[in-house]
Amino acid sequence: MPRIAKPRGVKSRVPGRQVARRPTAQMATALIAPREGGPVLGRPGARVARVARTTRETQIQASVNLDGAGRYEVATGIGFLDHMLEQLSRHSLIDLTLQAKGDLHIDFHHTTEDTGIVIGQAVARALGDRTGIRRFGDALIPMDETLTRVALDVSNRPYLIWKVKFSKPKLGQMDTELFKEWFQAFAQAAGMTLHIENLYGENNHHIVESCFKGLARALRHAIEIDPRQQSAVPSTKGVL
Repeated sequence: MPRIAKPRGVKSRVPGRQVARRPTAQMATALIAPREGGPVLGRPGARVARVARTTRETQIQASVNLDGAGRYEVATGIGFLDHMLEQLSRHSLIDLTLQAKGDLHIDFHHTTEDTGIVIGQAVARALGDRTGIRRFGDALIPMDETLTRVALDVSNRPYLIWKVKFSKPKLGQMDTELFKEWFQAFAQAAGMTLHIENLYGENNHHIVESCFKGLARALRHAIEIDPRQQSAVPSTKGVL
């Protein structure tokens, strides 16, 4: 019986038997390499981002891991702001590294505002298209004589309601009016509707710290992956 010539490049196969492909380096990289803006195939929950911002007023680099353990390394040159950002990281469980150099010889305004912008941008980038998140979060935070309420919607519609008053113009060397600037910058850059209301309190340190802790706890809940809708965007529009 004459042999039928096979076209070049076609390998013989036993009927019903599949030939396993050896994984390539590119396939292995796609499975394990971390990327920004959402879960990594094979490593659910690896939501990380890095942002750098350089202007004539500040130079800031930040990185976040939304599924971290609340580890932080923060240096802004403003001691009280460092303390607040450490609280944000610790109570949200977002790993945060931030290095900032700013024109502190003028005042603290530019550095404070720009750290809010950079951290907000990093959070937004790490969230990606926001698939699977719970989206909403709220917290009621007591701190001694102070009680503060925070509610937020990670909606990609930035808005800030700030109902917080201070009885002193400064905390340490930091102007108390700058805290609103930080929250405004963060909400705008993160794409977040953010309501913060101090219900009552006397100590200015307690008031502002309860605001940062409230943001942290509300954010922790809002950005968690909802096991009931891991592959869905939490909106009837289908996009945030």
